[in-house]
Amino acid sequence: MVYLLKFGASWVLPPGCFIVAFFALAWYAWKKRHQKKIAAILAGLTLAFYLLCTGYVAEKTMGWLESAYWPPEHPQGDVIIMLGGGAMPDSPDVDGVGALCADPANRLLTAVRLQRQLGIPILLSGGQVYEDTGAEAKIAKRMLVSLGVPENMILVETKSINTTQNAKFSAEILREQGFSRPILVTSAFHMKRAVLNFEKQDITVTPYPADYQVTHHPVFHYTKLRPQTEALLNNVTVLQESLRTLVTKYIE
Repeated sequence: MVYLLKFGASWVLPPGCFIVAFFALAWYAWKKRHQKKIAAILAGLTLAFYLLCTGYVAEKTMGWLESAYWPPEHPQGDVIIMLGGGAMPDSPDVDGVGALCADPANRLLTAVRLQRQLGIPILLSGGQVYEDTGAEAKIAKRMLVSLGVPENMILVETKSINTTQNAKFSAEILREQGFSRPILVTSAFHMKRAVLNFEKQDITVTPYPADYQVTHHPVFHYTKLRPQTEALLNNVTVLQESLRTLVTKYIE
């Protein structure tokens, strides 16, 4: 009964209610207005939007993107690079003001555990992207210190505002400090593009993906066919990453 209620509620709330409305408009155009071509186009677009809103499709697309790399069982390196991914400058936190968004916070958890396991420095890469966003690397450094990472084991790169600049400015620090075996920590969906950017800087990294968005051993359940904003966000992320990877590979 719980699953049935969830399935039903998803058609009353956005985006489900809009999908129902657009299908109704397509039916009206077909039956009442005899605009079969317009009705077919509208129905096709609505069907495509509906599929992008389902967890079933999101598991397939995001799962494909996240499978580009897997964490090595026994990582070896001389520095951990953690890429930023958004921060809020005025959010109250345990030991100050400013917090990382969900994706980089998950990356930080992986980075700090790797640091404790390997005993190597962490290079935090990420600046302040907009006026009303936080200085990512600075906030991440405060959180690492709070978690017990020695301050002398933390390097900070604060100029970058995108992945291309993450790689460029991090590469400069790696060369200055004499690091040659970096372990790259970022979200699994972001890793393919991140690795490509470092390769363009002639830096070979060991990918250590984190922040997985979907399960990689899915089991079908009918509720995965209900429209969800989370599924739509995952599918949009896949489309964005695919487009940005193409731009990085062939244009930048």
